[in-house]
Amino acid sequence: MSEAAKSITEPSIPRRQIRWPRAPLAYAQERMWVLYQLDPLSPAFNISLAVRLEGKLDVAALKRALATVARRHEVLRTTFDVTADGQPFQSVHPYPSYWPLSLTDLRSLPDPARDAEVRRLLTAEAARPFNLQTGPTFRTALICLEMDHQVLLLSLHHIIADDGSMDILVRDISVLYGAFVAGTPVPLANLPVQYADFAVWQRQWLQGDVLQKQIDYWRRQFADLPPVLNLPTDFPRRPGQTFCNEREIVSLNKELSGQVKELARREGANLFTTLLAAFRLLLHQYSGQEDILIGTSIANRNCSSTENLIGFFGNNIVLRINLSGNLTFRELLARARNVTFDAYAHRDVPFETLLDTIRPESRNDRAPLFQVMLVFQSAPLPTLEVDGLKFSLLDSRSETSNFDLVLYMHETGQQLSGHLHYNTDLFAANTIRRLRDRFQNLLHAVATDPGARIDALC
Repeated sequence: MSEAAKSITEPSIPRRQIRWPRAPLAYAQERMWVLYQLDPLSPAFNISLAVRLEGKLDVAALKRALATVARRHEVLRTTFDVTADGQPFQSVHPYPSYWPLSLTDLRSLPDPARDAEVRRLLTAEAARPFNLQTGPTFRTALICLEMDHQVLLLSLHHIIADDGSMDILVRDISVLYGAFVAGTPVPLANLPVQYADFAVWQRQWLQGDVLQKQIDYWRRQFADLPPVLNLPTDFPRRPGQTFCNEREIVSLNKELSGQVKELARREGANLFTTLLAAFRLLLHQYSGQEDILIGTSIANRNCSSTENLIGFFGNNIVLRINLSGNLTFRELLARARNVTFDAYAHRDVPFETLLDTIRPESRNDRAPLFQVMLVFQSAPLPTLEVDGLKFSLLDSRSETSNFDLVLYMHETGQQLSGHLHYNTDLFAANTIRRLRDRFQNLLHAVATDPGARIDALC
């Protein structure tokens, strides 16, 4: 364990001393603002979530809940612009007395046509761009399927939210709705800070020696960059990055999930690093490359005051795991564990700052620094029932990326599952299915014999 990893402590974030409506952008927001400027009409960074509502719905209570959640979280009523000298800032607008909720009634359609129209509406909303300067950056819509069956659509720009924020949003809406229907006090404690407070604090804290020590670590890690990852593709790369994505479900059965968990326990690793080591080996099998960079997305909520806060806290970090040395899988797993631990100890460096520091080769046909990611997500939000109304997620959370391949995994009960998100301009669906099956076979092999040499596993 490195000294840097030992020194991780929880920071304390104060409230802004002056409650002015303007605030600087957090580093992650600044990166998103730059990307937005390149193509304001792109839906690449939209986040859409569909919530199934089953039971008797009080629409007035739902509208009140939406207005109150926007009052509770300043970032939901925030827009973005630049000063006269070109510096971006975020403006918090007054909280609304009501929330605009567009309504679409599909009850007159037959079942097959109704389902198709729901999918069309969800796809269209996910593709509708946001105007970050005029707002809103948070949109809602209600689709009525039957008297006791509705779909609530929540859409946000990534500049104000991350994956963890969506679970907070649904949970807060359901709690507020229940309180308003029952006529009881809202059982949510006041938030200790707002996202703009975090942005101000981050700008003041992440500088000087604090920033330099972390940057020095990444400079050492990438003093020499490995060749770009070259996975065999079904279709040739075209100039410019594309955002045509599909996904393939990955589901480990209970037996294999148990074997992977037991392997992690025996080797003193967590599930993420165990899956990472196996995924790293899989990429080696496909590319033949020993030195590969894999990205991952982390929540980066390092303070208890941000745990229940909607906002863009996530950051991308890069994991460099070299397979040289005729390793066993057990040795590869230990190497992956150490690399991950040290990377997490230096996770505060914004990804854009990291790119400016490392300066990888600029190519317009792929993402910079790494092209493949592994993301271990929190378990999907369970079904919530409030005053006879069930809140459950439709399988429609949009994920758009500019990476070649992203493996999303999570743990639900006794099973590990997720999906492979891939660029359809590079890979055919059958290729991704074979890659998924090979990954599952590889997990079984390494769980059975972690002492096997990786060359033998290949």
